[in-house]
Amino acid sequence: MRFSFCYIPTLKESPADAEVASHKLLLRAGMMRKLTSGVYIYLPLGLRVLDKISKIIREEMNAAGFQELLMPMVQSADLWKESGRWEHYGKELLRFKDRNDRECCLGPTHEEVITDMVRGEVRSYRQLPVRLYQIQTKFRDEVRPRFGLMRGREFIMKDAYSFDMDIATAEQSYKAMYNAYQKIFQRLGVRFRSVVADNGSIGGSFSHEFMVLADTGEDTVVFCDNCDYAANMERAEIRWNGNDSELSCPPCENVDTPGAHTVSEVTKLLRVPSAKLVKTLVVLADGKPAGVLVRGDREMNETKLKNLLKAQDVKLADVTTLVSLTRAPLGFAGPVGLDLPIYADLELQGDTDYIAGGNKADTHMKHVDLHRDAHITAHADLRNIDSSDVCPQCGGPISLKRGIEVGHVFMLGLKYSEALRAAFLDENGQERLMIMGCYGIGVSRIAAAAIEQNHDADGIIFPPPIAPYDCILLNLDPNNAEVTKTAEKIYARLQQFNMEVLYDDRVERPGVKFKDADLLGLPMQIVVGARGLARHVVECKDRRCGERGELALGNLDADLHQWASRVRDGWKTSV
Repeated sequence: MRFSFCYIPTLKESPADAEVASHKLLLRAGMMRKLTSGVYIYLPLGLRVLDKISKIIREEMNAAGFQELLMPMVQSADLWKESGRWEHYGKELLRFKDRNDRECCLGPTHEEVITDMVRGEVRSYRQLPVRLYQIQTKFRDEVRPRFGLMRGREFIMKDAYSFDMDIATAEQSYKAMYNAYQKIFQRLGVRFRSVVADNGSIGGSFSHEFMVLADTGEDTVVFCDNCDYAANMERAEIRWNGNDSELSCPPCENVDTPGAHTVSEVTKLLRVPSAKLVKTLVVLADGKPAGVLVRGDREMNETKLKNLLKAQDVKLADVTTLVSLTRAPLGFAGPVGLDLPIYADLELQGDTDYIAGGNKADTHMKHVDLHRDAHITAHADLRNIDSSDVCPQCGGPISLKRGIEVGHVFMLGLKYSEALRAAFLDENGQERLMIMGCYGIGVSRIAAAAIEQNHDADGIIFPPPIAPYDCILLNLDPNNAEVTKTAEKIYARLQQFNMEVLYDDRVERPGVKFKDADLLGLPMQIVVGARGLARHVVECKDRRCGERGELALGNLDADLHQWASRVRDGWKTSV
């Protein structure tokens, strides 16, 4: 494709509202434009990237035995009410009414629609398994869309669904999809990890996330340096090998702590390490108050608490509620005498003689023994893992890295088939419910995640499998007949090699062309200029590593083939 015929409106500067690298670079490279908050137009080059990603996904989905269909984006509220998610999904579900006053929503996902379709068609075990997928636009009304395609409201997603007759075959579907995802992300050319994950609003019995590793990721990936254990922060388990404390502790007593609201203020005032402080957090779980205790140097894990309490929503109590329940201002709540269900982190069993809030202003308590002085409802793993912990599987050291979630596979079990009565008759004529799985990949998010992982100060560095073009050919002097003649020949030859080429034939300064070439991030650059032609060579550059070389015009076919192979092999090695 000739650059002069393309719509590639590159920008010299990043828009003021662009925050992360992928957001800035996709806008600067003329690959997308913002329509409204969290909603983007995909321009021709950006759409080519999405098409490359979708092609790889389709090939592996088809190979795994899934068939493609396309479902509507607008969904009936009746199905969501039948599944129970209309009330529980939250404000991210964009609800509206049509002209007949029927309630509808824009689909953030399609479990209800696909289950409704299958329950109306599949009646016998002989029709199972059913494995279907689509690549389609979704909408989630994010409270604060940000980071461009990383957390937009409208996005492109591949969602797949499996229906099986029993757990054994459902696990086969799950494994087939898990393996397909491994192949997809390997082929995409990104560095990734699959991790044990929480099921969130989708529900189900177990799941795995696929995370592209990048410093700008919103999630934390925890993995073992010695074994194959890997999990996201929400699900990473704490290995507790200790016993209940049998140490003695003096009677608890109040101590004045004027103005000391935070852990750092209290520990500094009392000259104790933060590990000796108990943080008392008052939460509302589906509106019901509870106390949560974690060590002063730890952070509560909201997902673990939700799962423990089987709650849909958990949030910290507001100040008014906190004062009414504890009789203490913010920063002075404690477990002693607290008339609430209290859930303590497992780690707190292993020690005694703690500092805790005194449930009145400017007061803490010292010499607190939680077994003796507080009424603990249950001990559980309620905190975030950190680098000082060990692998829960083998006890080895762990590493924490930032990651971007780009895929998720769920074993749903009976969650939707039970709610929507998706049943079939088995070989004995008995009615049974289908076992379901669902599997998502964020197509547009992969494009952003790949850039977050692969960019430099000059622009994007696309993995070769998803680059909009394989190569950019720069004609440095279109007004020079010899340069243009050579560039045209090379352009034709590259196409004969089945290479996708962006030919920069614009009448522009060389500096502008070099800047745009680096910004667009195509894996290979070939430069045709008068100085090179005087030596019967053209210059080449590997965008990933910046390595430069020369291709002899007299041996162009062989040199080009060898160099292109080296660029691709270099990328594979780097991943």
